[in-house]
Amino acid sequence: MTDTLRGAALMVGSMACFALEDGLIKALSGTFPAAQIIWMLGLGGSLAFVGWLIATGQTVWSPHYLRPQVLLRSGFEVTGTLCFVSALALIPLATASAVIQATPLVVAMGAAVFLGACVGWRRWLAIGVGFAGVLIILRPGSSAFDPATLLAVGGMLGLAARDLVTRTMPGIVSGARLSLHAFASLVPAGLLLQFLTGASWVIPDAAQIGILAIAVAVGMVGYLAIVGATRLGDISVVSSFRYSRMLFALIVGMVAFGERPDALMIVGVVIVIGSGVFTLLREARLRAASQA
Repeated sequence: MTDTLRGAALMVGSMACFALEDGLIKALSGTFPAAQIIWMLGLGGSLAFVGWLIATGQTVWSPHYLRPQVLLRSGFEVTGTLCFVSALALIPLATASAVIQATPLVVAMGAAVFLGACVGWRRWLAIGVGFAGVLIILRPGSSAFDPATLLAVGGMLGLAARDLVTRTMPGIVSGARLSLHAFASLVPAGLLLQFLTGASWVIPDAAQIGILAIAVAVGMVGYLAIVGATRLGDISVVSSFRYSRMLFALIVGMVAFGERPDALMIVGVVIVIGSGVFTLLREARLRAASQA
């Protein structure tokens, strides 16, 4: 098996983990308010990454945590997570996951607008077509439009902004430390949101704690798998397998929650994924040509 195939397999495995994690979060949303899920996930993820750093001989604290770029990145991560978890509680898993698929398109557009990246007319066209696919999924102005889907859009924009900030950061902070910083930031954010919204406090039982622990563990495995995937083979090919998350989300949604996406949504998803894959491959081709 080539490195590219290994990387692709790891990427697919990572996306399966993230889709399963989303399903577990949605299952918890039937009992817990979204704000409580957010801070519980933040606490569980923080403990997991602290353990990982200690186990790998890395120090937990870093003065780089106070750098403006790190704080800004975590701020966008918190915003995206708050919106996405809230969306999972209110709309079908497949719909929320479909909107998230547009994240690479927003990153490509943001890189051109804010970072001065060169984006040719083909990629601009692909970005425009991809956003048209998002509109097909959301269907604004129709009777099928659910305002709660705007929370998924907010989550997608927050995560795209996080990725843009990450692109500007020098490699001085490890991925595990960045993840710890982001998870730790979710704890006060979730607690504050729960206080401001007046949401009730629910004491989890043993089974619910188990589900939460599984969600954190699955998310951690997904994180480690995606780190491994990005280090193997042709990154443009490997990255295109990120879109397998949508397939797994559809399966989890149908099996666990009885969701049945309609034809228009499937069309929108295909358009978004096709545009995203084209954008990734086009970026890789131009990058290779510039280095030749």
